[in-house]
Amino acid sequence: MLTQEMVMTIHVLKKQGQAIQSIANQTGMSRNTVKKYLNQEVGCTPTYKVRANKASKLEPYKAYLQRRIQLASPDWIPASVLFKELLDQGYTGKIRILSDYIATFKPPKQVDPLVRFETEPGQQMQVDFTIIRRGKQPLKAFVATLGYSRASFVCFFDNERSESWFEGIKRSFEFFGGVPHELLFDNAKSIIIERDAYGAGEHRWNAGLLDLAKTYGFVPKACRPYRAKTKGKVERFNRYLKSSFMVPLQATFKEIGLQVDVQTANGYIGKWLEQTANARIHGTTQEVPASRLVQDRQAMLPLPIWDGNRTDILAISLRQQPIPVESFQHPLTVYDTLLGVPL
Repeated sequence: MLTQEMVMTIHVLKKQGQAIQSIANQTGMSRNTVKKYLNQEVGCTPTYKVRANKASKLEPYKAYLQRRIQLASPDWIPASVLFKELLDQGYTGKIRILSDYIATFKPPKQVDPLVRFETEPGQQMQVDFTIIRRGKQPLKAFVATLGYSRASFVCFFDNERSESWFEGIKRSFEFFGGVPHELLFDNAKSIIIERDAYGAGEHRWNAGLLDLAKTYGFVPKACRPYRAKTKGKVERFNRYLKSSFMVPLQATFKEIGLQVDVQTANGYIGKWLEQTANARIHGTTQEVPASRLVQDRQAMLPLPIWDGNRTDILAISLRQQPIPVESFQHPLTVYDTLLGVPL
């Protein structure tokens, strides 16, 4: 069937006095075709057929994606996390299709420029506490990130008292298999009692931290206030931890009316650190943190050798979870069901 434009051309040429053979020669049609459309009334001219839209590979999963976005709100689950979840459900499309779709639901991004600086292997570990949830059942994460490799360690507490800082530091040393030469802190009151107490840069530190520093051999340092962010590595990881681990986990638990507590978060974090956070290609270094950790470990101070009577040091390797899965708040069958949803 001819297009409307071709039919119009036939009628125009006829009105201009052209013979049927001339019209056929000019349009490349047969004489019979020209006659056929000249004999048709104007209302019988052909119309364009609407091409049926091809079903998107993402179509069967859109309801699931909208539900995940709703449960995570006001936080946001990254496209890479949702892509892994859909792959486990049989999705065969590209991540680009997924990214374009969920972008329509994403709020505008706020720009937060950071000043970047690099450190030598084994030199520095940045530590911080980040708040996941406040209230009667608080959830807080101790986070340690090595400056060179960007390998990170996380364990969860319901407080950020000095004892929790010390416990997190010791566990991070065991996790990384060595002691960095210096630890960079922010201005947490649990750690720094008084800034510049003995002169510029000479701070009054928590006595327990000083004992820990003497035992392990690291030098505590503090971020400079009112300057460009010098602790950006761990702070960027904090955002990554929340978006790629906590938000999907909380959304999964919210689906069945449960709340993530300290024990539950600690039970899931080890697998995520090993298989996702420390196994990904880091956006800045373009290398895998677990691979660069080898160089960090070679340059770090060795762990103290205990006489066998010490029980306060929890040995953890990269092949283990930071904290054993124990004392969960819900029956084990609940967790078996949730394990079917990738995190």
